[in-house]
Amino acid sequence: MSDARTSVDAAADASAALAAVLAHFGAVTGTLHFLDVGGQLCLAAMHGPLPPPVIEHIRVIPVGKGMAGECARLDAPVSWCNLQQDDRGVVRPGARATGMAGSIVVPVRDAGRLVGTLGIATASERMFTEAETDDLMRAAAAMVRFRPARGVS
Repeated sequence: MSDARTSVDAAADASAALAAVLAHFGAVTGTLHFLDVGGQLCLAAMHGPLPPPVIEHIRVIPVGKGMAGECARLDAPVSWCNLQQDDRGVVRPGARATGMAGSIVVPVRDAGRLVGTLGIATASERMFTEAETDDLMRAAAAMVRFRPARGVS
């Protein structure tokens, strides 16, 4: 079995890379965000059935807000076994509206510096293992090649 990074390396664009990552992990939805010059996460690619109101809310995400924002704030992976049962207040109502359950968001880094986030979600409860998290982190590192040259505008 190949790793997720191999699929990203073979992809022609961010959407194809994201679709390959989802297939690798058996996930249903995914997003790729990059930090803009103002320090907010801007949607670069998405895949899967996301309701229009959710799409509108994830176009620009402040650092510290929601799973992607929290991942960026911590510069570390953030995961939930079931988005529908978050009692810590990090999972936003829009994330629950997706109907997804198991979810993980990892940092996208360029030369060790945070430049974005990569998130995937499954329709059923799921805890991502340390090996899976490491695999997703390697895929996220490969996603850096899809980052706009001067950040997202």
